[in-house]
Order: sequence, then structure tokens, then C-alpha cells
Amino acid sequence: MDTKAFKRALNNSERYHRKGFGHQEDVTLTLNAEYQSPLIQEIRNNHYQLKRGQVTIKLAESFGFCWGVERAVAMAYETRQHFPQEQIWITNEIIHNPSVNQRLREMNVSFIAVNDGHKDFSVVGEGDVVILPAFGASVSEMQLLNDRGCTIVDTTCPWVSKVWNSVEKHKKRNYTSIIHGKYNHEETIATSSFADTYLVVLNLDQANTVADYILNGGNKDEFLAQFKNAHSQGFDPDRDLDCIGIANQTTMLKSETEQIGKLFEHTMLKKYGPTALNDHFMSFNTICDATQERQDAMFDLVKEELTLMVVIGGYNSSNTTHLQEIATERQIPSYHIDSAHRIDPPNNRVEHKPLGKDLELQENWLPEGEIVVGVTSGASTPDKVVEEAIEKIFEVKAIAAKANASVGV
Repeated sequence: MDTKAFKRALNNSERYHRKGFGHQEDVTLTLNAEYQSPLIQEIRNNHYQLKRGQVTIKLAESFGFCWGVERAVAMAYETRQHFPQEQIWITNEIIHNPSVNQRLREMNVSFIAVNDGHKDFSVVGEGDVVILPAFGASVSEMQLLNDRGCTIVDTTCPWVSKVWNSVEKHKKRNYTSIIHGKYNHEETIATSSFADTYLVVLNLDQANTVADYILNGGNKDEFLAQFKNAHSQGFDPDRDLDCIGIANQTTMLKSETEQIGKLFEHTMLKKYGPTALNDHFMSFNTICDATQERQDAMFDLVKEELTLMVVIGGYNSSNTTHLQEIATERQIPSYHIDSAHRIDPPNNRVEHKPLGKDLELQENWLPEGEIVVGVTSGASTPDKVVEEAIEKIFEVKAIAAKANASVGV
């Protein structure tokens, strides 16, 4: 289908909304009360550092809610206020943060259920209000909702829309979109739906596999098996890698996206020469500013002398996972938690998710004596959640100090 024409028609529909409903002032007061934190502001004002007892907290200078996330959450709140009686659905989590999604459920906003990997839109009635989340929705989902006569509130982050525009440019020239991302991530699913032909690469290793195939060929069946579920229907590497354009999931690691872009540029340069490069390769800067800023701040923070690192954000949050990667690669003891509830102060233990593993329970996670704890959070994490985690860290050490004092240590 002509996805560009469809989006244009959707934008002109009276049932489609990409802006708020005039309740910004009321909603801002509510969001500030629910998600802002005096403690976090105090730490910001104190050069991103706070010492209490034997704990020094060092906070990344860019962390937490980004503009796109704030916008999406605000629009969801406005939607509930503007449609107080209507049935409201969200096609997915509004953002990857459990506390924010739970708050929306408490506001009687329902989430489309996923059964056997597929969303069940049968529950959505004609005329229902449906919110598209910050990372967007696929063209087929938007078309289904539009055909059903739903009121659509689109909170898609403009940075994600920018990637879609790049993919449209690839398609216009019959280029294959090489998307750096996770093929089953909601944002990448949405992005790939705008392409005619696409291939999703998870990391630099997979990108190198594709580059080698471009230059040297290989076993097509093995190639397709390696990228199962990560390419468009009917994808043929012998045919569809002659002309490529680069796109990305906005929450991927910036440095790796840049490396992958350079790799494919050099690959096509080597194969086709400098004079024909522009006939076979396209690239646009679609790295999200907020993702880049949080990663840069994390790179600065891990240069400090840290006892350990705490990364706060949803376990299914890609940008949070990449912050965790930065600490792990530097062999800093690192704990990824989705909320302060994972910290158990009386027993000095934490339930956390190591990189690429399931949840684990770590005993005695805060060592004795003076410690320096680095703290950051993903772009979907409210300041209030960060505050609660920091207070729990202080509480662990306070309980330990009190116990030591009682036995004369």
C-alpha cells in the first residue's frame, strides 16, 4: 500500500489527533505532583551529587523522562480528561515504565491484550478512543483502527516519525531499509511496516554478516535462517542488498548505530566505487537526541570512581538496557531495577536483572563502609521512581549502621 498517502489521509481525519486537547495546564500540575521529585532537584542543584551517612550518590547529568516520553504521557492524561466516559485503549504500553502504565490502568485506560504474540483488537469497538504509544504503531494497526471508526490519539515520538520518513525515502528509490534494532520491538515493528523491503540487524556482528554477504555472497538459506523473522516477506539477499538505506530503532546504542552506518557505507563503496556510491547507499541521521544525551552522560559517569551502578527503568526498555551495557562493559558492578520495590533494605538485598539474564536476587549487595553509587535511569523513568530507589539505598546503609552501633562495632 501507499503508506505515505495513508498517513496523509489519516492526518487530515477529524478522528485523528496528534496534539493535546487544551488541558495542558491541568495535566502539567497533575504530572508534576505524581512524577517530579524534590530530592532529585536537590541533587541536580548540588552538582548531581549527594552524601548521606556512608553513601555518596552520583547522578548522571542526563537521565530519566525525555521530552517525547513526557509528551506521550501528558497526551494520555489529556485524553482521559477530554473523554471522561468513553472506552479508551492503548495499543501497547504507553512507555516502558511499569508505574506509569499502572497509573493509566487506575484511570480506567485499558491495554490491548497480546495472545500468542498477536494483539487482540477484537475488543475494540466502533467509536472507541485508542491511544498509539510513544514508539508508534504499525501501518496495519492504524489502518484497522481507522476502518473501525475509532478516535485515534497518536503520541508517537517525533524522533520515531523522523525514522519513518527516512524509510519512506528508501522505499521511493526501491532501496532496502537496513534497520538497526530488535526485530520484535514495537518501534522496529512500526518502522518496518513503512518499508517495502527491509532487514533488521541487532548489532555490529550481524551487520558484519550482511556486509560480508554483500561483498562475497554466501549460502542464501543459511543467511535467511540467521535472520528469521527479521526481514520482509520474500526477502532475497542476492537481489535485495544491491541498494540499501540505513535506519535505526531510536533507543539503540548511538555508537553502534554509527558504526553500522559506516560499515555499510564502506561496504558499498568497496563494491561499487565512489562514483556509484550514491546510487546504492543512503543514510540519514536519525539518532534520537535524548537517547544520545543519556548515553553520553552515562559514559561520563562511569569515568568516576564508583563502588557500583544502579540503572533504573523498565526491563523491556531498550534505552535502559543500553545504559546498563555501558556500565557492564567497564566491569562496574551494576544493578538494573525497574522500581524501588526491588530493594529490600532490612536484608540488604536487591532483585535485579543482569544484562541478558533473568531476574536474580543479590544478597549483601551494598558493601560495608563508605560507598559511591552511580545512578541513572532510562528515558521512560519518572524522577519520583529514581527518588524512591535512592531513598531505599540510603535506608539499607542506615539500617546497617544502626545494627553495627547496637553491637558496638
